[in-house]
Amino acid sequence: MSKNATEASHDSAIGLDQLEPATVLRLLAEGQQAAAQAVTDAIPAIAEAAALAANALRNGGRLIYVGAGSSGLMAMADALELPGTYGIARDRIVVLMAGGLASMTDLAGGPEDDVALAERDAASIAANDCVICVTASGSTPYSLTIAKIAVSRGAKVIGLANNAGAPLFDVADVAVLLATPPEVVAGSTRMGAGTAQKIAFNMLSTLTAIKLGHVHDGHMVDVRADNEKLRIRATRIVSEIAGIDMDAAVARMQSADGSVKIAVLLAAGAENTEAAQEALARSGQVLRQALTEFER
Repeated sequence: MSKNATEASHDSAIGLDQLEPATVLRLLAEGQQAAAQAVTDAIPAIAEAAALAANALRNGGRLIYVGAGSSGLMAMADALELPGTYGIARDRIVVLMAGGLASMTDLAGGPEDDVALAERDAASIAANDCVICVTASGSTPYSLTIAKIAVSRGAKVIGLANNAGAPLFDVADVAVLLATPPEVVAGSTRMGAGTAQKIAFNMLSTLTAIKLGHVHDGHMVDVRADNEKLRIRATRIVSEIAGIDMDAAVARMQSADGSVKIAVLLAAGAENTEAAQEALARSGQVLRQALTEFER
């Protein structure tokens, strides 16, 4: 891959605007699929990144997502899901998006070059934080500036980019190269590059959650059940893990004030919610370990 792969032309795009619609769509689909495959080579780096993220959250730091344009949207989509899906406190997840909320209306390109804006946005970064900077090119001034400031303050930095040799990688503690092929529409990194970024974020944050004990046997055991669909899901999780019927799971969930982990431990033999909470505290909030205290 060339250093500027995200700006290169796709070999099959000649005459793209003259092709049959089905042919165009096939090329676009193949481009997305090829981009998704690029994530496989990044698995070792993503594993390292998840270790940094989990360590920061475990030790009182924050996970700070940084991006601009479509890359920033990928970062924001991942960040906003974490509190509801895994019960991570919302104040532990921060999104720094070039242009702020105002950029959500038209994704203007100007803010991504604004170094002064980056310096202001980075003001709260502390040594115990983990900063995830994403930029397809790997050289976006906004993201690169924040990465450098984060390093200067002792924070850990994860860099995600789609170009080999990206300047961001020279700054980051962990470099995640998503070596996607040229876009079918040259430079339109919301397509293949964005797809790879979204997959990488899904993998990184899910592994982070697993390391922190938010997942048990593929279940979201810290899910924030704040609507009917999620309350049913949470009850089903309790039923499956504890091996009890849904009616019993509903009763345990009511006693546990909606906490899946507490409900499971009550079903496993915890005397009351206080005993369950204490077992979780001793286990570092890892349900599997806490359950061993109530094995019959």
